[in-house]
Amino acid sequence: MIKDLKAFLDKKSEQYNNPSFIKEDPVSIPHSFTKKQDIEIAAFFAATFAWGNRISIINKSKELMCMMDNAPYQFVTQHKEIHLKKFLYFKHRTFNTTDLLHFIQFLKHHYQHYKSLEAAFFPPLHSVKREIKAAFFPPLHPVERGLGGEVEQALIHFHNYFFSLEHSPSRTKKHISTPQKKSACKRLNMFLRWMVRKDKNGVDFGIWKKISHAQLICPIDVHVARVAKRLNLLQRKQADWQAALELTEHLKKFDANDPVKYDYALFGLGIIEKFY
Repeated sequence: MIKDLKAFLDKKSEQYNNPSFIKEDPVSIPHSFTKKQDIEIAAFFAATFAWGNRISIINKSKELMCMMDNAPYQFVTQHKEIHLKKFLYFKHRTFNTTDLLHFIQFLKHHYQHYKSLEAAFFPPLHSVKREIKAAFFPPLHPVERGLGGEVEQALIHFHNYFFSLEHSPSRTKKHISTPQKKSACKRLNMFLRWMVRKDKNGVDFGIWKKISHAQLICPIDVHVARVAKRLNLLQRKQADWQAALELTEHLKKFDANDPVKYDYALFGLGIIEKFY
C-alpha cells in the first residue's frame, strides 16, 4: 500500500534528517563554516570526495580545508601560485593534484565574476548570452524539458562551464558528471540538495533560491538503488540518470513539494541498516 510505504519512509526520513546525522556525514564539512562562499566551496569538495568510506571522505575533506587555512573562499580567490605547491601530493582515491588544481583554478575564475557558486549552475540569462558570444565556453546543447527539468539543464551547463577554461584536464572529467553521458550525477545531486533544500532540522543549508525543493533530483547510487528496488520504487536496472528520474517521480507521489527528503530514508536504509 502506498499509504503504508509513505508512512514508513516518512518515519525513516525523520530518523536520519536531524542534527545528529551531521557529525558522521560529509555534510559536516560545510557545517564548519558560516560565510556563504565558504559553505559552497567546502560542500562542493566534500560532495566531490563523497564515494567510499564516510570517515575517509570526512578526514580528507578536513585535510583539504586545513590546507586552505580553513578559509576556502579567501584561499581560492587570493592565493598566489607559490601557495599551490602544498597540494603537490594531495590525493583522495582517484582525485589527485591535477584535479585539485583545476578545481581551484575554476573556483577562482568563477568568483571573480559572481558572488555565489549558484550562478555556475543557474546563471543569469544575460551572463549566459555574453559568455557564449565571447566563446567563454562551448554553446550549451539544448535540453528537452523532460522529467529532469531545470536540474538536468543546470548540471549540463555546469559541466560545460567547468571545463571551458583553457587547458582543462580531460582526466578531471571523471569527477564532474553530466546527464548528457547518462550519469546518475549522484554527488552533484547531493550537493544541490545541500544548497537548495531547507527545513527546520538544519542538515541541508537552503542558501540557493533559483530552484525549489520540488525540482531537485534524488541522489542515487548502488546502495540507494537496491533499497528503492526492494521497495518497488525503481524498476530500471542501471543506476543512471534515468533511474534517478524514475526514483524521483515515485518519491513525488509521497511528497510532491519535497521528494528528496526521502534521500535520508533511502540512504539510512541502504548504508546504515543494510536494508537490501
